[in-house]
Amino acid sequence: MFDLHGRVAVVTGSSRGIGRAIAKALAAQGANVVVNYVSNAGAAQEVVEEIRTAGGEAIAVQADVSRMEDAQRLIDAALEAFGRLDILVNNAGITRDNLLVRMSEEEWDAVLDTNLKGAFHAMKAAARPMMRQRYGRIISISSVSGLAGNAGQANYSAAKAGIHGLTKAVARELASRNITVNAVAPGFVETDLTAGLPEELKAKAIEYTLLGRMGKPEDIAAAVVFLASDEAGFITGQVLAVDGGLAL
Repeated sequence: MFDLHGRVAVVTGSSRGIGRAIAKALAAQGANVVVNYVSNAGAAQEVVEEIRTAGGEAIAVQADVSRMEDAQRLIDAALEAFGRLDILVNNAGITRDNLLVRMSEEEWDAVLDTNLKGAFHAMKAAARPMMRQRYGRIISISSVSGLAGNAGQANYSAAKAGIHGLTKAVARELASRNITVNAVAPGFVETDLTAGLPEELKAKAIEYTLLGRMGKPEDIAAAVVFLASDEAGFITGQVLAVDGGLAL
């Protein structure tokens, strides 16, 4: 589909779900991939082994991107292993859903620290090596919740809306160094995060999705692979909704 041979990609939060699909999709197009995880080393190593079995190259690196020193260590590990960094996918994310009047400060901070500050940390760490080589692709996974808001997710919606502003600001800063910065905003996708939703809520989500189904992690991965490719070299500062028409 797209030729990513010789490229090196870091995918945060890629031991499961959408991140796992993205890591495997980038590797399938030839990229060397750094699989990042926080606590599930076994799941991350499974992704690495799947990539290697398919003929690709990957390593697993533990890092909590909500901490700047961890994000820097993650990027340094990619540079040490593969000598360069071409693609950063900010996928790490958590939810702590609650109604506003019941939401604790800890629930707010946990989501903002991982979902928004984590992206800032990883971008900051990745920017210098990308600027030196005058090439880079930064793609952040947002959500339609950041476009339209979602009841019970004030923290998550705020973090994802913040990703959109961060994407546009950093796109302006890095464009002169041939670094593109974009975001992908998924709708309802079949992952561990949505598996626990009540069936009536899933049915309602599908009803409002024009294409009549939930998305698959591979749907999101395909958009990321495109934005990571040379063919997307004239696209920057954009938020691409991959939501089956949910946000219309």
